[in-house]
Amino acid sequence: MKFSRCLLFLALVTVALPAAELIRPKVIIVATFEVGADTGDKPGEFQYWVEREKLTGTITVPGLDHPVRFNDQGVYGVVSGTTVRSGLQIMALCLDPRFDLSQTYWLVNGIAGVSPHVGTEGSAAWAKHVIDGDIAYEIDTGEAPKDWPYGIMALGNKTPLTPPVIPDWAPKPMAWTLNPALVAWAFNLTKNVELYDDAAAQAHRAQYTGFPAALAPPKVFIGDSFASCRYWHGARMQQWADDWTKLYTKGEGSCAMTNMEDHGIANALTRLAALKKVDFSRVLFLRTGSNFSMPPAGQTAAASMVAEYAGMVPSLEAAYRVGSPVVHALVKDWAKYLVKTPE
Repeated sequence: MKFSRCLLFLALVTVALPAAELIRPKVIIVATFEVGADTGDKPGEFQYWVEREKLTGTITVPGLDHPVRFNDQGVYGVVSGTTVRSGLQIMALCLDPRFDLSQTYWLVNGIAGVSPHVGTEGSAAWAKHVIDGDIAYEIDTGEAPKDWPYGIMALGNKTPLTPPVIPDWAPKPMAWTLNPALVAWAFNLTKNVELYDDAAAQAHRAQYTGFPAALAPPKVFIGDSFASCRYWHGARMQQWADDWTKLYTKGEGSCAMTNMEDHGIANALTRLAALKKVDFSRVLFLRTGSNFSMPPAGQTAAASMVAEYAGMVPSLEAAYRVGSPVVHALVKDWAKYLVKTPE
């Protein structure tokens, strides 16, 4: 019944609104979850944005589980929900006829499992690529041939040891490439941002002996987003994510942050771009490390996977500290960036 009411509402407002009445956000910030209230309690991904950007206005959009929030500067905030289903809520938002999002910038941000090969908890990575880790053949690793590194391979392949040969019937794409000039601009604007660090994160990363990037203080860097609905963990699974990132980006990518939503959101925004609803060249993905994607020496993958996130607070701080200068720059020079993306 709820879905039927949503369809009825959209049908009633399908009549085109006068151009002057359309809602035209300058920037939409996409967080994937919030816990409790949007303000005043334990924060999820959305709360710092709501409080610090004063997103006091609200709009109810059919198909979204959470009200859209906004301020008087043209900054809007959306909670997409978790896993690949996040793309469905982004589709619902963009198909609401009250909005004109054709020139809106998108900042998709959230916590992630950071690879200790490239970063540490509390770090922030701007993605050049988003990789889909869901679509695959899979057998139990214990039943795989001994020369296989894991029991996962691309559709159409006979072995994970060769590059993927994707059959015509298989879903595409498996990787999305973002506007390289926009990514470089965002990184250069934020590469020297001071990130938050605390004793819990410091103590946890000290266990990752043999991983210089994990032992170092948090930083802002460029690294790709590997997304899969399954919450995986462990050294062998990280090798799979590393390998797939290279395979699906023709060797250009480097797996930095693991998550459960970015492929769904990228897929939705790509399809919406084909409908002229959004401009995919105005999309950014920023992920921040709340935990590592594999355990330190001496801890099992099973125990590490369910342990409390030592980098949770630093990762939430990093998302705002790194993302907000980009939002502010776009709003400040909106007359310029309305017509041309930053370079």
